[in-house]
Amino acid sequence: MYMDQAKVQAMLATLPENVTLVTVSKMHAKAEIDEAYRCGCRIFGENRVQELCEKYDPRYVWHMIGHLQRNKVKDVVERVAMIQSLDSLALAKEIEKQCAKRDKIMPVLVEVNISRETAKSGILLAEVFDFIRACQVFAHVDVQGLMCVGPHVEEEALIAACFAQMHDCFLALQQEYGVDQIRYLSMGMSGDYHIALAHGANMIRLGSILMGERAYAKK
Repeated sequence: MYMDQAKVQAMLATLPENVTLVTVSKMHAKAEIDEAYRCGCRIFGENRVQELCEKYDPRYVWHMIGHLQRNKVKDVVERVAMIQSLDSLALAKEIEKQCAKRDKIMPVLVEVNISRETAKSGILLAEVFDFIRACQVFAHVDVQGLMCVGPHVEEEALIAACFAQMHDCFLALQQEYGVDQIRYLSMGMSGDYHIALAHGANMIRLGSILMGERAYAKK
């Protein structure tokens, strides 16, 4: 209907076995998500809580990948398998509060503002270790790795440098907490995922390359 199944499956086949694909479904209709699932996509990432709630289907696995406001946490924790955008202790505290009510442990990734862009969410790279240590007091918040959005630049060398810094931090965290605990380095989107994979990403978030340019997006 919307997607070229053979093209999508061929693309999925090129991904290394250790890489987890999150299909970014923001601004796409539920029918497109259903088709993506039929094509082999299994995890869907949403940026906005309202869209997540509108399109939620318990048959699929969902990740929250966009900035999350504390007052929306209660709507998210019942629906997602992971929150990839933990960017403050206040948010961690609210996730703890809402998950404790439900006796649920929430896997999270710490969002890092690796390019230090003021328009982006996330903590600074230098703050990562202190931040994760501070999160250890939350019994229902399970920090499993890092997430970042690459810089919006044309120079691949600059993107690669940011991803390399993320990978170095990821490896250092694995030394500190163990590879069974720090599992995921989520970085790379449709325009730069190949650079991310070359620098150790084992989770990528692909939207337009799989689902097109939102021609059938919900208005």
